[in-house]
Amino acid sequence: MSLPPGFLDELRTRTSLTQVVGRKVMWDTRKSNQGKGDMWAPCPFHQEKTASFHVDDRKGFYYCFGCHAKGDAISFVRETENVGFMEAIEILAREAGMTMPERDPQAQQKADRRTELADVMEQAVQYYRLQLKTAAAQDARDYLTRRGLSDATQDRFDIGFAPDARQGVFQHLTGKGVAADLIVDAGLAARADDGGQPYDRFRGRIIFPIRDPRGRCIALGGRAMDPNARAKYLNSPETDLFDKGRSLYHHGPAREAAGKGAPLIVAEGYMDVIALVEGGFGATVAPLGTAITEDQLRLLWRIAPEPIIALDGDTAGLRAAYRLIDLALPLLEAGQSLRFALMPEGQDPDDLIRAHGAGAVQKLLDQALPMVRLLWRRETEGKVFDSPERKAALDKILRDKLKLIRDPSLRNHYGQDIKDLRWQLFRPQRAPKSGKFWQAKGGPQPSTKTSLLAAADTTIEDQLREAVILATLIANPTVLPVFEAELERLDCRAADHRLIRDALLRHIDSDADMLRTVVENETGAEPLEKLFAQSHVAIVPPVRNPGDAEMATMCVAEELAKLDARRGHQQEINEAVEDYAALADEGITWRLKQASDAVNNAGKTDNDDKADYDIGPNGARIKRDERSAFDHLLEQINFAKGSRRDR
Repeated sequence: MSLPPGFLDELRTRTSLTQVVGRKVMWDTRKSNQGKGDMWAPCPFHQEKTASFHVDDRKGFYYCFGCHAKGDAISFVRETENVGFMEAIEILAREAGMTMPERDPQAQQKADRRTELADVMEQAVQYYRLQLKTAAAQDARDYLTRRGLSDATQDRFDIGFAPDARQGVFQHLTGKGVAADLIVDAGLAARADDGGQPYDRFRGRIIFPIRDPRGRCIALGGRAMDPNARAKYLNSPETDLFDKGRSLYHHGPAREAAGKGAPLIVAEGYMDVIALVEGGFGATVAPLGTAITEDQLRLLWRIAPEPIIALDGDTAGLRAAYRLIDLALPLLEAGQSLRFALMPEGQDPDDLIRAHGAGAVQKLLDQALPMVRLLWRRETEGKVFDSPERKAALDKILRDKLKLIRDPSLRNHYGQDIKDLRWQLFRPQRAPKSGKFWQAKGGPQPSTKTSLLAAADTTIEDQLREAVILATLIANPTVLPVFEAELERLDCRAADHRLIRDALLRHIDSDADMLRTVVENETGAEPLEKLFAQSHVAIVPPVRNPGDAEMATMCVAEELAKLDARRGHQQEINEAVEDYAALADEGITWRLKQASDAVNNAGKTDNDDKADYDIGPNGARIKRDERSAFDHLLEQINFAKGSRRDR
């Protein structure tokens, strides 16, 4: 509806903003000057104790210095009453004693027709309500009772029953003088193909009235009682009253509840909405049997800036959520998005709230995922990214999705979040104190490799040193207590080594002569046999000739120092390439690989006694040729960073 020129100006002139706002706030009399129309109050849009909300009645504008809300009387009514523009105009015009402009004749005729249809629908609702109390509806009443719907709930939602009769509602309405064409046009009956009398669309079904935001019944939803029915749920056809893609079940009450601060929840069906509303979640709506449309999404955003999508926890529910992402991305704006509450597998909100109560639902709502997380999950879940080609394919898919976001600032924020998630997927993380590696939650499959320097894997050499340490301690149990703290911190790469280490720590106070036997009883014979059968272990002096505590102590200390040094190298490398590795090109990657190999190969001579040492990470000794190779690697990393900046 268009408004004539000057109507809004006159409405604003005749409206006192102070009076409009005064219905929602308590004025601060110390700061306010009513004579000048300069009024102050605690803001109605956010929680505060001080009066930071300012109304300038002469200019007709308000502004909050806390949350920066601003506008005029129309925007204030829209925000506080949670209504649309024209509804706000009607409210203010009524209060100002102004008559809303007449519609053009054609528009008025359409409006009158819709009013007639709505009246017919309301009569049908009352008929179905009465039918629910008859003997024919016993199965329907039993079903509603099993689903936990009390009489009060049934009254609240005007739930009824359509008897399994060909012309039940049709004969009832025509008997009250309603024209047959109106009954058909309202979607209550359909014309017979043979030209006979119209027949009821809803038969043998529990009836759920669908109302518009103003509370008028515009359509019906019916659940079949016959398990063999062609459709379990049936909605009214499209009519002058009802556009399925532009309507929401429980729209009006949900809008009112959301305006009072309740979170807007989008469930899948009537029963989910009813269960959630009865559980205390009043701002709950549902689309009408189809995927959420663009028009419905816009309706949701008019109610609340960040609706929570709570679809069923099955494959179909997840697919519906994934489809909604593609619909929503081009429509996103700053402060206007979606969150997703994933129901437990095989459950819908109705199941969850009946089984575990409102607290379980609230917990899921509190943990609702932002849309960027579900987008990431959709593109990565169950997939392996163990090659550059697969990683590049993921990058392309995500770039294409981000291009759909029109707002540049929002697109940048999405890109940053995707970059962070990608980093977690392709890079291992090191626990702050233990030095152990862990893979971020939601990370790659087991076969997915991690970093730019994966080729610099030193696991084999580390395992050799671990074997020497463990074998020396078992062969020389008297020195075991000396290295208890170091053994607790030892991050063994091999599973057998971890078993042996844990057994040694548990039996560190055992009799020295019995230590090997005790460890073998716990781990089994095979891990120890494999340990001592390794050629490099057998030739170690304190293992070949046990009993020399001083030699054993020096051997274990030396191997621990080398392990600390090498792992200290790796930690420094990881930190140095943190901002770079994921974006390296082939040439720079090759240079880093060569430098990293130099680190790995340095210091592998047997001439340890003649080698020169520096103090490295964690105070460990590092051979100078190892340190030189490591410094060279850092130089290559810095060169790589500079190359990237110069592009």
